[in-house]
Amino acid sequence: MNKFWVIAKDVYKKNVKSVSFLILILAPFIMGAFYYFTGQLADNSSVNKIGVYSENEALAKAFTQLNHDDYEFQVISSKEKAEKELSAEKLDAFLVLTAKEDSFTGKVYAESSVGQTTQIMLQQLLSQMQSTSRAKEIGLTSAEVARLSEPAQLTTQKVSFDKAGNMSAETDHSSLQMIVTNVSAIILFIFVVTYSSIIAQEIASEKGTRIMEVILSSTKAQTHFYGKLTGVLMVALTQLVIYGVMIVFGYQKFKDMDIVKQFIGDTSLESLFGPFLIFSAIFVILGILLYAVLAALCGSLVNKAEDTSKAIIPVTYLSMGAYFLALFVGMFDPQNIALRICSYIPFFSSFAMPVRLANDTASISSAIVSVVILAVFTIFLMLISSGLYKSNVLVYNENGVIAALKQSFTMMKSENKK
Repeated sequence: MNKFWVIAKDVYKKNVKSVSFLILILAPFIMGAFYYFTGQLADNSSVNKIGVYSENEALAKAFTQLNHDDYEFQVISSKEKAEKELSAEKLDAFLVLTAKEDSFTGKVYAESSVGQTTQIMLQQLLSQMQSTSRAKEIGLTSAEVARLSEPAQLTTQKVSFDKAGNMSAETDHSSLQMIVTNVSAIILFIFVVTYSSIIAQEIASEKGTRIMEVILSSTKAQTHFYGKLTGVLMVALTQLVIYGVMIVFGYQKFKDMDIVKQFIGDTSLESLFGPFLIFSAIFVILGILLYAVLAALCGSLVNKAEDTSKAIIPVTYLSMGAYFLALFVGMFDPQNIALRICSYIPFFSSFAMPVRLANDTASISSAIVSVVILAVFTIFLMLISSGLYKSNVLVYNENGVIAALKQSFTMMKSENKK
């Protein structure tokens, strides 16, 4: 056990003190600030002044009188003048309107793309003007047009039933829970990709420099495997704890802000800091452990550190597939049969089951079954991987990862027969 902790502490200290770990800690906040300022800048479109020309001057004037605060419309007397002003950069773009019977069409001219936001806005304004024109033709007033355009109201109500079958209303926290789930899925995916690379690199670098022979002369291969694995997991848990402390501190400091109150609404923290959040944390931790074990095995199959990126491709693709399943299928169709099946399959359940819990499509008992399956499979894979690690860590196969894996199985079987 002393040698085990020496290996684990060495891996932990080396990674925690590195600059890359500091970047990992700060990365979410840097990205958050980047997206915030990008969103602020996105509101200030570079396409602001748009000329409007039509052979029917009344049509052009009517269009410019439509209400839109983000753009400045200007009636242009001729297409040739619009072209000259666009060339002289007095206009950002110009719109040519044509009317045929009761249908309006428009064509935008610009030196570069005006962007989807501007195109959608112009399309909406043109449709609005066309609807108003048609309404006047059939004798409808603006109030009547507004009534026709008014959307129907649809609300949902979460309910529960007691033993007698009586229905009662419950507060629906699924929206906020889905946000928490999406955040946890993103964190899990980033952690899997990051720490899978770290642990595979740790093992492959020692094997590639032939230091492994010296290390294994004083300790067992399994001790080295579990020590490396534990050290990397301690780094991951340290990062999770730092994030947890920051979230708690941030909530205590900013909980009275209007934007925070609006975001949380009337959701009680007890509804989140209950079984849902506990199971989400368990799935994240077990998911990191499972993928780390697979990455450690993959790292031991290569001969040099330069081949690590190729070796962990199965880890990357598996986590990517599970992530997109949870993100897209879970968001748009939480009752999907594929999502329900994958919520019990290791490598996928860490992403899929929290989504089902957030949407109340899975019960706590289902989550317990999924956790047990995931935990048992993780332990099984850990035992298999440590056995293979013992067989292949000193084997240098030049025929690729698959050949090295086959050779490791053969050697492990031979050792078990002795």
